[in-house]
Amino acid sequence: MSKGLQPTFLEPGQGRTYDMGRIKAIFKADNSETDNQYSISEWWMEPNTKGVGAHSHEKENEIFVVLEGTMRFLVGDTWRDAKKGSFIYVPAGIVHDFENHSQERAGILNIFGPGSFESNMPMIVQWFQEHPPEDAVSGN
Repeated sequence: MSKGLQPTFLEPGQGRTYDMGRIKAIFKADNSETDNQYSISEWWMEPNTKGVGAHSHEKENEIFVVLEGTMRFLVGDTWRDAKKGSFIYVPAGIVHDFENHSQERAGILNIFGPGSFESNMPMIVQWFQEHPPEDAVSGN
């Protein structure tokens, strides 16, 4: 095995979980598991839930695959609905966000790299404790 990396096998729902109220992240591989080359996580959102807000990453690219439901993605200056099976690639420097506008739970697989991402999670969890996720669609 290269660089001393070990295989990983996780059952559905397994991984390191971060609870942010109406948003939950489950990290499957990151840090030493990937030699800090990439991060793989699932992000689950309850119905009608806003995401983390529009942002970009200076050097990191992101890939998203919708696992369940329909998510709404901002890429650049355009919002688009992405149903189950949709693939979204966001190069470094591009503004992006995701939300669940639907009335059903939705989830995405996220691949972030290069580098690790999970080390940011305690700060993100703390932020959501102070700023609970809002409704994605007003009036609901």
